[in-house]
Amino acid sequence: MQIDLKNRQQLLLVTAMAVVGLFIANLVLITPLTNAWKARADRIAALRKQVAQGAQLLQRQASLRGRWEQMRRNTLPNDNSAAEQQVFNAIETWKQNSGATVTAVNPQWKHDSDDYITYQCRLDVAGNLPALSRFLFELEKDSMALKLDAVELATRDKLGQQLTLAVQFNGLVLTPQSQ
Repeated sequence: MQIDLKNRQQLLLVTAMAVVGLFIANLVLITPLTNAWKARADRIAALRKQVAQGAQLLQRQASLRGRWEQMRRNTLPNDNSAAEQQVFNAIETWKQNSGATVTAVNPQWKHDSDDYITYQCRLDVAGNLPALSRFLFELEKDSMALKLDAVELATRDKLGQQLTLAVQFNGLVLTPQSQ
């Protein structure tokens, strides 16, 4: 089979143009469409995940609302003096149940947000290890909305029988929402 030179050049030119055309089509059409398809598939997967999470929230709505109401009931009262009195009564109960001695109470109000106020309190408590352990247990199991922030334990004697516990906790006061 004999191909003359002119036909051969035309065939190479057409082939080269076809390759260049395919390359340009790949750059202009195929790659952007493939990327858009992948992005759309990722977005659909994310939306399906959000829908599934929403459905789970709807299924758990009653229990979540109940838990939130319980948490709201356990916050400190909106009146500062009533909140302080409630905390002081709780400290007295913890002290009596544990046998520990409270040596210092340093309360402080913090207005962090329009939605809530925190009542920060630092306690210094003295006693032996079982009494201090029981004091911490009483603080942790209390139903009030308290968060234990810091605990420091130090000894006051060489044998480690008399210990000092420094505890810092926050109490939550939810401010009423204007309707």
